[in-house]
Order: sequence, then C-alpha cells, then structure tokens
Amino acid sequence: MTVRDLRLIGDPVLRTPCAPVTAFDEALAALVTDLMDTVSLPGRAGLAANQIGVSLAAFSYDVDGARGYVVNPRLVATDGEYDGQEACLSVPGVSAPRLRAAYARVEGVDAKRRPVVVEGAGELARCLQHETDHLRGELYIDALTGERRRAALRELRERQL
Repeated sequence: MTVRDLRLIGDPVLRTPCAPVTAFDEALAALVTDLMDTVSLPGRAGLAANQIGVSLAAFSYDVDGARGYVVNPRLVATDGEYDGQEACLSVPGVSAPRLRAAYARVEGVDAKRRPVVVEGAGELARCLQHETDHLRGELYIDALTGERRRAALRELRERQL
C-alpha cells in the first residue's frame, strides 16, 4: 500500500489545470494505485492527482460504498441543489457550507481506456464536482461568497498562524 503525501494550499500544483492523460502505461497504473491507496484512509472521500503532486487528469473516490477512479473525467450532467459542509484534504482544518448540484454525472475512462461513468446524488455528487474542480486548478473555497467566504478565509488564516 502506497499512501502519498498531500499537497496543501499554497502549492502551485493545486492551482495549475491538469493535463489530459495520453500515456496509458505502467506509470498511469502506478498513479491509479497510489490514488486508490491514498483515498482509502479513514475520513477521505476523494482525491485528485494534483493533490499528490501529479498534474494529470485523474481522481479517485470512496463515498458511501461507491469506490473507484476516473481518468480524463468530464462533468457532463448536474441537476438540483445540495447545500452542506464541504472540506478538502489540501485545505486542512477548514470547512464551509457550499452549494453544489444534488446530482452529478462524470464520464471518462479507466487505466485501460475503457469507458467509465460515475453518477450519484448527495455526497457522491459533491465529491465528483469537487474532484473535477481540482483538475481545473480550483479549490472549493474559491466559489464561496459573502459570509461563507469570509468565515472560511478567516479559519484558514487562523490555522496557518
């Protein structure tokens, strides 16, 4: 089992859009294994490749019994609204209420280029949206507004002191 170290807010790799995977080789298989091993720790729901320092479009998820990974994911459908607490492994100790779609569908491929479709509601939908955001170089706190944003940034500053 290989659990990789996490990149934290302030690391430029988290703000750089990830490149599409073009080489479906042993290096990709190793990355997928690392993503799955690293997300399997308790308290983790999803993990994008850039969170472990690899700027490639892939993420893993482990939410409410749904477990897997997607390479070159595209968020292709969302519906409804779902408001609730959100947090991020790369922004430790900070959480905030965040409005997301209640349903999300992601399409991509696996490590052997076979089509993959992951869809879900509630927390799985939140995870799919959160991880695809990461692959575009975005953090969940970026879309917070008003008092939610002020509170999250205040909490972040206090944790970094």
